[in-house]
Amino acid sequence: MDFDPLWLLVLPLVFGMGWLASRLDLRQAKRDPRDASKPYFQGLNFLLNEQQDKAIDAFIEAVQHDPDTAELHFALGNLFRRRGETERAVRVHQHLLQRGDLPALERARAQHALAQDFFKAGLFDRAEAAYRALRGTVFEPEADLALLSLYERSRDWAQAGPVAQALEERGMGSFAARRAHYLCEQALQARSEGQTPQALALLQQARQIAPGHPRAQMLMGQWALAQGDSQAALGHFEALLSTCPASFNLAAADYARAAQQAQGSAPIERAGKLLEARYSQDHALALVLALNQLQPDRQAERLSQHLKLQPGSLNAAKGLFSALDLAGAASAAQIQPTLERAAKPLMRHRCAACGFEAAHYFWQCPGCLSWDSFPPHPVEEL
Repeated sequence: MDFDPLWLLVLPLVFGMGWLASRLDLRQAKRDPRDASKPYFQGLNFLLNEQQDKAIDAFIEAVQHDPDTAELHFALGNLFRRRGETERAVRVHQHLLQRGDLPALERARAQHALAQDFFKAGLFDRAEAAYRALRGTVFEPEADLALLSLYERSRDWAQAGPVAQALEERGMGSFAARRAHYLCEQALQARSEGQTPQALALLQQARQIAPGHPRAQMLMGQWALAQGDSQAALGHFEALLSTCPASFNLAAADYARAAQQAQGSAPIERAGKLLEARYSQDHALALVLALNQLQPDRQAERLSQHLKLQPGSLNAAKGLFSALDLAGAASAAQIQPTLERAAKPLMRHRCAACGFEAAHYFWQCPGCLSWDSFPPHPVEEL
């Protein structure tokens, strides 16, 4: 075969075109990462400047340039959730979970983010299922804490108890007081349904879990009083005074009523001495009112003494008492109802966690859902 001299011209040309194409590809490869990362850094800048709308747009553009980057999806989903766009956050995290190449840790992270989306949206059933799917992963402790909060919000105390126990066994802190509250809530529900023996058994279990917690002991005393068993009620209230004297103020009126219902004068005398001893340690108005139940003839004297000991408390009631006393009121029985009406708006309880105020004492704050955050004393006595 004859050699064609034309190849001497074609071969260098082909070689040159190949070299030029390789250089263009290399330059494009170097330029693409910079171009792809530019929207990402723009999104970070917008996020730092609290411009969430622009940050979302930038992250969406970055995801379009590099759809396989999991971190961009997490950033975008978290932004959607923070803005309340939970449906879009759910779609982002579900898209991550559908990827077959996602590592196990990133899959668990996406599952955890999805559960948070459902919780934020108020879809508690789906959130519960999503959190339960995290069992056996590194997110299990966080998932159990979220499940505990979910069960408390939905007042599912039977489910909350085992979760709190598992967290305690895992070394996440003491949940004994919470578990006692859950059992007390179940006991109240059982009693409302006429299942008194079961309710009492639940209270006994609560006392075993948290012996120093006052709620179960107080409930047992109040229930015994309601059933007419004044002796049993006195025993429960005195046990409360021994184990948790600060919380005894909440049951002082019930204790005085139980002493009044008991036969003979001995229970009244004993209750009076115990209340006087407690008042010498804690100048609480609840103790004064309980003593006034037992000794109504000394109401004016005792209230006057209390107002001298607590000059900054119940100023309106103090001024009213002084005016009526100077005017020569007929009897302390006429003064007491007026004092109670004057003191009522002042005797409020305040949550130590969020500042929520209420006229009644709550074991769980209606505002922030914290347990035992209400001090047993009203605001004016703190």
